[in-house]
Amino acid sequence: MLSPDATNTPVANASAAISISTGPAGRAMAQPMETELVEALQQHLTMERQASAAYFAMAIWFAERELRGFGHFFKQEAQDEQEHAGTVADYLIARGQTVVLQDIPAPRQSWASVEEIVAASFSMEADVTSSLQQLYAMAERAGDTRTTVFLDPLVDNQVNSENTFAHLLGRVRFAQNQPAALLLIDGELSDGKHETTKLA
Repeated sequence: MLSPDATNTPVANASAAISISTGPAGRAMAQPMETELVEALQQHLTMERQASAAYFAMAIWFAERELRGFGHFFKQEAQDEQEHAGTVADYLIARGQTVVLQDIPAPRQSWASVEEIVAASFSMEADVTSSLQQLYAMAERAGDTRTTVFLDPLVDNQVNSENTFAHLLGRVRFAQNQPAALLLIDGELSDGKHETTKLA
């Protein structure tokens, strides 16, 4: 099923009229998209915006507890997720679709420990990865190569995000909620030193 409101508009040419499809907003559209795929991309965009709000709330939690490194790290994550949402919006517009911004619920702001926050973050990143994988499968079934090509780098970056949070979670768990150990990790994050170990 193609996206709603797709139309063909004749365009005057020196030799003959050329029929060009347009999307819901009247933008030229080279290849129609299946409605289900458009809706799934809209839902993923919402998920990225929710992740941005969640990470900003976490950054506030750390700032209130004088953990500057963690606060800076999670503020950057919030900005990154907002950029990811923008990337999906840009793609929808490029494909002639209308971007629909859905309501974002207030994020959680109460946490018991640093470990609880990092564990929740890893779980959230895993959910985003699953969403991208579902989008990829839908695009493949629809024969929408443009979308699979668009999603390739997103999936790769998302796996890297999972790896980063798995590494941070391991470090925090090893600290066993000891203030001195957590302050050491906080200092590393302040210096931008949160890369995982590379063996290759």
